[in-house]
Amino acid sequence: MVSSPPDDVPDFVVVDVETACSRVSSICQIGIVGFRDGREAFAYETLVDPRDEFHLFNTRIHGIAADHVVGQPHFGDIHSIVDGYLAGRTTVAHSYFDKGALAAACRVHDLDAIQTTWLDSVRVAKRAWPELASHRLNVLTSHLGIAHRHHDALSDARAAGWVVVKAIEHTGIPLADWLLPAPKPPRRPLPKPAAQGPLKGERIAVLGEPRDGRLAQAIAAQGGRVVASVGLTTTILAIAGVAPYPVDIRYNAQFLKADGLRRAGHPIRILAEAELFA
Repeated sequence: MVSSPPDDVPDFVVVDVETACSRVSSICQIGIVGFRDGREAFAYETLVDPRDEFHLFNTRIHGIAADHVVGQPHFGDIHSIVDGYLAGRTTVAHSYFDKGALAAACRVHDLDAIQTTWLDSVRVAKRAWPELASHRLNVLTSHLGIAHRHHDALSDARAAGWVVVKAIEHTGIPLADWLLPAPKPPRRPLPKPAAQGPLKGERIAVLGEPRDGRLAQAIAAQGGRVVASVGLTTTILAIAGVAPYPVDIRYNAQFLKADGLRRAGHPIRILAEAELFA
């Protein structure tokens, strides 16, 4: 679906991309939605020939395979269109994966970087609804009653835009203030480990919940020491929720650090919550 931006400038635009393989430059679908005055103003969506291989892992996530992009434009063909929608505006993305993917695609195709002001809707959601255990897009849309088809670029972009609209309505914080650094909440102490328990001696970082939340309290009750972040002495990265852990976790900085340490030979395990307590 393609529609042109209206004459009036949107308050913000939202972008989402899907990729064909582990290289973030391999954009195979892009969706852009503009919002003005709390409503959708325009939308743009296209499949993209990434000129790269398709991995089955990625196709299983978004359903796009190599035969779907035959005859579709490559990123160089649509760069000026994407730049026209995003450049000089506030651009929302749910996490900075999409920002990195667009930057990588520009480098691979030897094109100018898109100059825009980025706003992470994950950060917005965490500030607006801190009580939620997860701020993944599908969790937020379920909580907020937003129609959504996960891992479709246009639907994801539209959903992330509505998250921002509803966060503004919920908090009363205007769009311009979301671009400012959020005030730091008072640091809450980490739970103290029990003197004994099956996790005694383990140093465990928690991902997907606050570091003093339900999972951290359960770890401490079993003798494990909860640490603020992944480091050289961390023995386990525990991911909140049921196994297998969400695909999006792969792009989290703590996950990437733990995975890098594991690959380098450090004795650190990455376990879903159920695996940890098994």
